[in-house]
Amino acid sequence: MRSVDPNKLKSGSNDTSQKGKGLDTRLAPTRAMVLCPLLRSSAPKPAATPRPVSLARQPANEGRAEHARLAEAVGLAHAIDLNIVSSGVILVARPRPGTLFGKGKVEELKGIIAAEAVELVVIDHPLAPVQQRNLERAWKAKVLDRTGLILEIFGERAHTREGRLQVELAHLIYQKSRLVRSWTHLERQRGGVGFLGGPGETQIEADRRALQEKIVRIRRELDQVKRTRALHREGRKRVPYPTVALVGYTNAGKSTLFNALTGAGVEAKDQLFATLDPTMREVSFTQGTKAIVSDTVGFISNLPTSLIAAFRATLEEVVEADLILHVRDISSDETEAQRRDVEQVLEELGVETTQDDARVAEVWNKIDLLDPEDAVEVNNMAARKGALCVSAVTGAGIDVLRAAIEDKLNEQAKLVTLTLGPAEGALMSWLHDNAHVLSSQTDDKGLTTVQLRISPEKLERFNHRRGGTPVAAA
Repeated sequence: MRSVDPNKLKSGSNDTSQKGKGLDTRLAPTRAMVLCPLLRSSAPKPAATPRPVSLARQPANEGRAEHARLAEAVGLAHAIDLNIVSSGVILVARPRPGTLFGKGKVEELKGIIAAEAVELVVIDHPLAPVQQRNLERAWKAKVLDRTGLILEIFGERAHTREGRLQVELAHLIYQKSRLVRSWTHLERQRGGVGFLGGPGETQIEADRRALQEKIVRIRRELDQVKRTRALHREGRKRVPYPTVALVGYTNAGKSTLFNALTGAGVEAKDQLFATLDPTMREVSFTQGTKAIVSDTVGFISNLPTSLIAAFRATLEEVVEADLILHVRDISSDETEAQRRDVEQVLEELGVETTQDDARVAEVWNKIDLLDPEDAVEVNNMAARKGALCVSAVTGAGIDVLRAAIEDKLNEQAKLVTLTLGPAEGALMSWLHDNAHVLSSQTDDKGLTTVQLRISPEKLERFNHRRGGTPVAAA
């Protein structure tokens, strides 16, 4: 087992606790330690110092590097403004059922936690309730595993009613499994005698029942949200506007790209889970095509199943989308591993991610962060794979992307020629708003002959509006 001591744990440089300066320390960020357990069975082979991304050098089955896992865990902790005073990777040869770490390691870390005055220990690994409880008792500090940390982030970032309901549901499901963790009031009650009862049995059952009632209530409310979303989607289909969903690993630049495509002012930060609540905007493209573009919550490795289920109502916008843009941070050393994580979540949602699926297209973002040689290599590979390279920050490739999106949405469009009378001006206006008008000529009698490209759905809508003999697609 790898030795961990204060020299091997990185000391935080952003200590804002202001001890001894007479300031109100109650406002100071929580002092935290971030530990990344590396189980021997999942430990990747030692690798050289990472270079800027070169996809040709990244085997598809290569595991995440230690530094990348730790950096992501620290990034998650920073997302809720924790003051990281120590962080490190710990090799676990044999996970202990009661504490995950061995007894000696627990004692070693106890000393570091006390010396650094750590208030919260973040462990980037799932913890069983008994493991979390035992570590808290041993270290005299709050312990949070990966799932709990992500839930805390979601709890801070969700602003819409739907988002708050989803977060509360996931919190309750997580809390229900941890009723015995550290609720000291449970130990003062007994639910039976001899070996039949146990400390806190009656109170635990009462609390579990209360949680279950809340879970049922929130699920009912989310079902209503789901029905409302379905009505909104049906309303958009009646227009009908195609929908484009941006998906990708957290911090891949989806919100920045969303702003570049739509001109919206969605908050975009260099921070994990900066976007939680879905945002939609209408976009008009060069050839007249209109679409609804949706910015969605970012995915992450080892996303808890309960969170996927809780956010299914939001992610249904992805399932129902006409076009899914998988936004990748192509400058990241972990871009291939992140791609696999996103595809796994999409597959769990029922979205095929094979190259044969015309609905999914890859957008390789942050091309501006690559060195010139790597940028040339990545651009060549993108051309072979049918991906598009862009920089949402500098705007490089955005016009090409917009044109590609419009072409993709218009692949099913039909070429139609029709004639409108002088009294059909409203229909002509509707065609300009909902189709790509290629040419328009008006004769001496006021009859206008129009040649246009229009989707089958919109052509059906046009026929319904006009009545009479339907116009057939060429």
